Amino acid sequence: MNLSAQDHQTFFTCDTDSLRPSDAVMQKAWRERSPQARIKAAYQALNVYNDCATAYILLAEEEATTISDAENFFQQALKAGESAYRKSQQQQHLSTQHEAQHRRDTNVLIYAKRRLAICARRLGRVKEAVKIMRDLMKEFPLLSMVKIHENLLEALLELQAYADVQAVLAKYDDISLPKSATICYTAALLKARAVSERFSPESASRRGLSTAEMNAVEAIHRAVEFNPHVPKYLLEMKSLVMPPEHILKRGDSEAVAYAFFHLQHWKRVEGALNLMHCTWEGTFRILPYPLEKGHLFYPYPGCTENVDRELLPAFHDVSVYPKKELPFFIHFTAGLCSFTAMLSLLTHQFPELMGVFAKTFLVTLLTPLSFIFEKIESIMPYNFWNQLTRL
Repeated sequence: MNLSAQDHQTFFTCDTDSLRPSDAVMQKAWRERSPQARIKAAYQALNVYNDCATAYILLAEEEATTISDAENFFQQALKAGESAYRKSQQQQHLSTQHEAQHRRDTNVLIYAKRRLAICARRLGRVKEAVKIMRDLMKEFPLLSMVKIHENLLEALLELQAYADVQAVLAKYDDISLPKSATICYTAALLKARAVSERFSPESASRRGLSTAEMNAVEAIHRAVEFNPHVPKYLLEMKSLVMPPEHILKRGDSEAVAYAFFHLQHWKRVEGALNLMHCTWEGTFRILPYPLEKGHLFYPYPGCTENVDRELLPAFHDVSVYPKKELPFFIHFTAGLCSFTAMLSLLTHQFPELMGVFAKTFLVTLLTPLSFIFEKIESIMPYNFWNQLTRL
């Protein structure tokens, strides 16, 4: 709730709100801790001014109980938001306050359109959702911060429009742009789709990987390095929960959100999950150890676990970064060297005491062996031991 309140105040308020009675009410509404108090304040703002777009947004988010109800509120918010946007657009150059108001009105307009697209997607009107998202991206090209392209990728995958998905990835899967699980794993899915139907681990081990298979495996390794928690959810090795409202990049919360909405797309591509199952753990053999360095991305941050525990439900077993296990031989060699060095140091410091200890140890070790040989001699005939000695 605190994170949501911070987002709402950042996107939907500005310094000039106090000059407009309805916006002044909404400025207080976003700071209310109780949802009922926020809803009540939204209705008060609508009583003051019937076209208060942010009031409709609040009601859509917090009072609507169905997607259809939310869509109706967002449509009213869009109608009011477009009117306010046109007015502030004409006045944005008059002063810094007008510029701030225009920025706020732009945020409201973008948010309402995006949420309408998501509502249409959830109600099964996928083509309509795609059109809204594409129009929004054309109207406001600098939208990478609100991740509309990630919503578009999910909708295009639902339509199985893989060529369009590739076109979106070509634009947004750029080295200069921030990555996400959606970007990395969707790229891996498209590469896997080209080879997964005919992929077999046995035949691949005999003949080696083809160029297309190598590209698919590298794409999976890249995705797993970015967020190593996703494969366990895609392979159903861990139970899914409802994704939280806020997620942490590269964290378990992002993995839950991605798998919740994209697992069906991986299942739809025959053999994709099998390819994932055979290759994803190989990622950790590629990464340097210890994790001061990454391979394709920055090193995995160690602070994500604590944040994910706050974002995810208490009953959920938070996934942690897979620890790279050292081979047994390395542990054995390290222990043997340490033990030898300790014996050498003690022998140098206390030679007489260590001599007594060595004699005692040998006597203790040889006593059971002597007893065993005596028992054998009493059982075995003398001729057998004589022949054995000659050999």
